[in-house]
Amino acid sequence: MQPVYGTFYTEVRLMVAQCLRTLGSSTDDKDVTAALQTLCSYLDEGRAHYTRTLQFLIHNIQADWVHNLTAARRTELWDGLFLRGPPDQALLVLTEGIGAPSINLDHLVSITERFLQSGRLVDMLWSYCLGAAVSDSPQLRETLLGRIVALPDITANRLQLNNKPLFLPQQYYPLLANEMLTALERTCQALKDGTDCSLTFVAQTLGKVCMQGHSGEFVNSPRLSASTRSDMVWQRVCWKLLENVPQGWIESVLIGLVKAVTGPEAFGRIIGNLVLTNKKAQFVITHKLLLLQYKYETRVLRIVLGYLAADRERRPLLLQVLRSVCQAWANPSAVKHTPLEQQLYVSKALLLSVSLLRDSELQEVRSELMQCMLGGMQSHLDSSVVHIRRLGMVVGECLSSRIDNNGAKLKFEYDQDEETQELLYLMHPVTSNEPEPEPEPVNSDDEFTPYDMSGDQEISQASPPRYLRDCLETLMTSEDPVRVELSLKAAEGLVRKNVFTAKEISVQMTKVLLHIEDKYNINGFLVYRQTTMVALTVTDCIPVSQYLTTEFYSLNYSLRQRLDILEVLALAAQELSKPITEKSDLSIGIAASTDLTPSPGDNPVHWREVVEKRIQSKTKRLSKGAKPPAKASPNRFAPVAGHFFFPLLRNYDKPQVTFDLLGSDHLVLGRLIHTLGLFMHLAVNAPVIASQMGRALLDFVWAVRYHVDQMVRRGVLFAVCSAFLSMPSQNLLVDLSAQLFETRTWLSDVADGDPDADCRSLAAQSLVLLDRSLKKQLQDPQELNME
Repeated sequence: MQPVYGTFYTEVRLMVAQCLRTLGSSTDDKDVTAALQTLCSYLDEGRAHYTRTLQFLIHNIQADWVHNLTAARRTELWDGLFLRGPPDQALLVLTEGIGAPSINLDHLVSITERFLQSGRLVDMLWSYCLGAAVSDSPQLRETLLGRIVALPDITANRLQLNNKPLFLPQQYYPLLANEMLTALERTCQALKDGTDCSLTFVAQTLGKVCMQGHSGEFVNSPRLSASTRSDMVWQRVCWKLLENVPQGWIESVLIGLVKAVTGPEAFGRIIGNLVLTNKKAQFVITHKLLLLQYKYETRVLRIVLGYLAADRERRPLLLQVLRSVCQAWANPSAVKHTPLEQQLYVSKALLLSVSLLRDSELQEVRSELMQCMLGGMQSHLDSSVVHIRRLGMVVGECLSSRIDNNGAKLKFEYDQDEETQELLYLMHPVTSNEPEPEPEPVNSDDEFTPYDMSGDQEISQASPPRYLRDCLETLMTSEDPVRVELSLKAAEGLVRKNVFTAKEISVQMTKVLLHIEDKYNINGFLVYRQTTMVALTVTDCIPVSQYLTTEFYSLNYSLRQRLDILEVLALAAQELSKPITEKSDLSIGIAASTDLTPSPGDNPVHWREVVEKRIQSKTKRLSKGAKPPAKASPNRFAPVAGHFFFPLLRNYDKPQVTFDLLGSDHLVLGRLIHTLGLFMHLAVNAPVIASQMGRALLDFVWAVRYHVDQMVRRGVLFAVCSAFLSMPSQNLLVDLSAQLFETRTWLSDVADGDPDADCRSLAAQSLVLLDRSLKKQLQDPQELNME
């Protein structure tokens, strides 16, 4: 048989070559028509020459004999060659022709449209299912997959604004999904008839489509849900389909499915026990969707966890997930550093997992749940964020009720809202049946004439407070979110307008603001709270600063509140040190809030500029032109600098129950040193108090100059720079005379060897300032003393 087949193949090849020569050279319409008819008759036998034939036709698309064909002949013979041969080869040649420069592009586009409309895509997919595809090599498959998925991009790049509607993504991908489902239907029928099929190519197409973000068109189809519900063969075909999706694309397919299916039952019908046989699928379902990503709705958590709980073989993974989620929820570092949205997502996953446990499984993990509850609640309740504390209370109550149904249960006092109600409801598993697809409504909203609401305005039943005492009363007692928000927004302006009243209630109002919590998620809450406290401090400096500096070392304050105190004092000191303008500006506090005091590591360039300006200001220059003297204005910070500065230096070495400044609380220590350095810098125009502050500051930071935390070391060096800049030179050298050599040695070591670049820069600047002061003192001590 081999010689006979070889002879026939040779004859076909020679006949195809003769037809192509005729088309390339003949001008006789009859010869051209006969050659095309011959090529059409060899579509089945001449598959090996099919691609070469189509490429020849496209290359000669502008030939005269093509234009001489009648419309009917062109449709039958020319177009027929593209529409009746092997579909994979035809699609490759068509997309290659569209992508390449061509004069008669409209004809190719028209044939491609007919190719898609006539079901050639499903013929191509089905040929791969039967294993009948020609030249099924890995390179051909990869190229063909790329052309199938990227067809909208290919046509858009070539046609641009003249692109056809069928090639747009919103029409093409639903068509492709429908053709894939039709190929699966044929596969199901073939399997019932005893014919073997392969789903590899369809699975690769599905994976590549989902990888490029078009999973919804396939997984949202009612045909898929309905077929898997009623036909076991359909289920097994879907399972086999997902088994053949390449590992790099399975994640996109699974995420698309879990977002589209109506419930865990449908998800289980489609993917089967893929989570047990595919390691990548197991990682996505049991870890990534639960612990690494948190952008999905609660419904996705219900589907994933319900899927794990629905089968006896998958339930061990539910216990594995529960243990992982417990560790994540109770991790103190996660409570401090992960976004609130992720903590809420993990809390939901924890409660849903616990709700799905059977009594026997609950006994198995009871001790782990107890440790999770106790450790996690402690981590959450230690937080200064109200939302996180409330989250710990709700989850703790739910875990307590599930661990011991008959014993004493935890009960906390917290405000109920939609979020807490949802968390409590998660402890009641949903066992409703999967809903049937709803029919589309007959009437459309388009039938109704829209009402013009462009001029409507939201009517507020509350109005901002007009008096400062009313504002304070609302912040202290009101449970109305609108009134609280309006009072918080109006507070700063009322403080600055009513100075006399503000001084009467300054400490009381500062106390309220320091302890107030954002119970109603007010937009800009922290900014309004801070600017009002700054306004109170500026308005009534001594009482408010005494209160804040005392509370800084008091018990039962969170680290966040202590940082708030330092920030308010710093902003107030900055505002007091600025000259008073003739035009009063009530928004000065808000402006100050935008100039938040950076730590030495936040913006070291800013402090280099400050150092350079101070150095230049001490350098004498001769000038012929005389500039008018600047208008003098009082420095409001100089008289009260000591009230800001010295109280913060007491009790720093006494560790409290919740506060260890020289121990683990590095952040607060670094911020405290920086704030003191800022006060030192702002007191530059008060030489007497500046000298006292400088001596105390240098003694304080000397003990922590070798701290392990780079933020603390930056604060120390910034404080030293501030002291060198602000203290009179003679006082500086007198105060450092006993340890001058050791100070220079320390600064030199830091400038040369500190691992932090900003520390090295600040140390070098401090050395420059110290050497300049020493040089001046040695050259002209009398002039320096007069200065």
